[in-house]
Amino acid sequence: MFFDGYGYHGTSFEQTYRCYPASFIDKSQIENGDKVIMPPSALDRLASLHIDYPMLFELRNAATERVSHCGVLEFIAEEGVIYMPYWMMENLLLQEGDFVGVKNMTLPKGTYVKLQPHTKDFLDISNPKAILETTLRKFSCLTTGDSIMVAYNNKKYYIDVIESKPSNAISIIETDCEVDFAPPLDYKEPEKPAPSIPTGKAPAEDRELPAEAEPTLNPFTGVARRLDGKPLKNPSPPVSSSGAKDKRPDVSNGGQSSASSSSSQSTNRQSQGKLVFCSNTNRTRETQKDNAKETKQEPPNKEDPKFQPFTGKKYSLKG
Repeated sequence: MFFDGYGYHGTSFEQTYRCYPASFIDKSQIENGDKVIMPPSALDRLASLHIDYPMLFELRNAATERVSHCGVLEFIAEEGVIYMPYWMMENLLLQEGDFVGVKNMTLPKGTYVKLQPHTKDFLDISNPKAILETTLRKFSCLTTGDSIMVAYNNKKYYIDVIESKPSNAISIIETDCEVDFAPPLDYKEPEKPAPSIPTGKAPAEDRELPAEAEPTLNPFTGVARRLDGKPLKNPSPPVSSSGAKDKRPDVSNGGQSSASSSSSQSTNRQSQGKLVFCSNTNRTRETQKDNAKETKQEPPNKEDPKFQPFTGKKYSLKG
């Protein structure tokens, strides 16, 4: 059966229409999806056929052999005319008024689809996954090789469908479909920095600073002095810890150092002409007082040029 140049064939719906973009009709919302507007006669024919719902169609440009798929929104177009989104006309390489073949199809539910944005600006959106999910709710099917359009914030983003499973054309209505992304078409990998060539000179920060000489400690440095105030016959050099010899006591000064340590407590008493022996710690206090009285001696004779320390009587420490 044919009607004004177009007709229906057999038990399936197959028709040729002249296509025009959505700007020719007050239905701009169809630009944000993949649904077309068909004439009322197409609805009558589809109602008489046992077709699967939702209604899905194949669009074919016979001149270029380009194929895509779509859904239907309304049946209010003029007879012999079909209105479709402009981005679908671009995929099919159609101009205004060109003929396009329309055929009803049954597509499997999609399980996987891989998308590739044209520009990396799409990735700059705060949440591109949510925007894409909201946009795809207005789509009924996807075809490998198509470039769908996503409108957001007064800007249009084009995304290629580079892979779909389980077939090249899938239905995405009420199905769980895994979505994967490929790098944008204008994406360029950052250039790797060229390896630096060693010049043989280490930078100033890497150079090790010379170890500072640690200060050496020289304990017990000084000059020896006699208790009687007379000058030393063989003055010894100042004691130093730089060598092992300095650690050994000088034999010639051994008597003087021991005498100075043993009579350090009696220095103050010598000015008064008294000399006191160092007492044993085991002696009682009474024995110490008696010995202190008996050890009182007369002051040395000023006329004697030699000083004779430790002169007096002998006493037993046992008492």
